[in-house]
Amino acid sequence: MADRTITLLIVDDHPVVRDGLRGMFASDPGFDVLGEAAGGVEGVELALRLDPDVVLMDLRMPAGSGVEAIAELTRRGARAKVLVLTTYDTDSDTIPAIEAGATGYLLKDAPRNELFTAVRAAAEGRTVLSPAVASRLVGAVRKPATLAARVLSAREREVLELVAKGTSNREIARELFISEATVKTHLTHLYGKLGVRDRAAAVAAAYDRGILG
Repeated sequence: MADRTITLLIVDDHPVVRDGLRGMFASDPGFDVLGEAAGGVEGVELALRLDPDVVLMDLRMPAGSGVEAIAELTRRGARAKVLVLTTYDTDSDTIPAIEAGATGYLLKDAPRNELFTAVRAAAEGRTVLSPAVASRLVGAVRKPATLAARVLSAREREVLELVAKGTSNREIARELFISEATVKTHLTHLYGKLGVRDRAAAVAAAYDRGILG
């Protein structure tokens, strides 16, 4: 990557953040910002159309979450590497993002040089984690038995609660205003985190571990 310009897409719901990042990268000839998006849905669209080397992705956005966008880009085989750039470093944010396919995870208080280095590393396919996130992942690996209960995202909990009520995928999609494909993605993540293979087992495991009820 040292011999060519790294192209970027910025996905963040705050205009001032997008402006700041664009200005920062514009100051270095080694980077080229191809576009900006204010939410995950638009971010996926632009990433597939513009084909950047790296997508800088926020997580909590009204117009489509970052985790859902990362999972969709992974599902559709996008070439771009996703580097999460957010203010959130809880288990329920970091682990789902990495499981969905993020190459790296940085916090927004990262110094400029650290961010530039992380983007270059991500473009090369190398994993980049902020120290706080790395510590959380190490802790999660050391406590696998309690991991699932702590890392379910808010949306995954919503899907799980509806599944427990016997709601179909189509009805879940309608109630949560998401696509059936996204519901299936959430279920896949739930099965993996709970160590089960189907809806009934997921509900049983959730009650057994105190996630539901």
